[in-house]
Amino acid sequence: MALVSAHQTRAQLPAFEVASIKPSTSLPGGGISGGCHGIDSQYDPNQAAAAPPLGRCVISNGRLSHLVSMAWRLHDMYLIQSEPDWIARGSERFNIDATAEDPRGTTEAQLRDMLQSLLIDRFQLKFHRDTVEESGFALVVGNNGSKLQASTAEELEVLAYITTPTPGQPAVMDVRKYSMARLAGLLSGLGFGPVIDKTGLTGGYDFTLSWNENTGPALSTALEDQLGLQLEPQKVTLSLFVIDSAKRPGEN
Repeated sequence: MALVSAHQTRAQLPAFEVASIKPSTSLPGGGISGGCHGIDSQYDPNQAAAAPPLGRCVISNGRLSHLVSMAWRLHDMYLIQSEPDWIARGSERFNIDATAEDPRGTTEAQLRDMLQSLLIDRFQLKFHRDTVEESGFALVVGNNGSKLQASTAEELEVLAYITTPTPGQPAVMDVRKYSMARLAGLLSGLGFGPVIDKTGLTGGYDFTLSWNENTGPALSTALEDQLGLQLEPQKVTLSLFVIDSAKRPGEN
């Protein structure tokens, strides 16, 4: 497959007005934080306090694989394949601070496109996409119909989100205006393998989901009993992001 070059992408994608990439000096073990704040970005109250300024991508302590996942909107890290070990593992992490030319007129999608251009340019990133089929699940409406209530909230709100509770306590999600595509992405990261949304339910929904894999109900049971949804085993088509080569960025 043809590789994607920095020169080609700079001609096709918008670019930040100013941007810096620096090695992270955070202590080992810290996680990635930050993101891109466009005029249409949605944050729950807890996220809003830590959101970057409008029109900027401010990301701290991210491996290149993390940055790629954010820029290309990849909902799971397993969709990224890379040969150089430092891209997805190890201690090499980076901080990004980048600003659009028109902060008050730039969407989140446009900021992510700018982030793509920045990564390809500064990391001399070359990649291609592969399509593969793997065993996974489809999220579908159960035989007795959906129990979900369409949301009247103006924006996404996460009231509770505890997927790794203390022993003896249930895991719980309490959300407003939550999409089924977002729920499928969450389930993909909870040990089921790839999950795709085939519910046909559009828009956002308010729901509370509670489960306990040790004492019950299991998550798959809770999905059906509480939300009217099921996970059907099937072959899932995945689009992999394959990083062929990259170089550590030089001085800004």
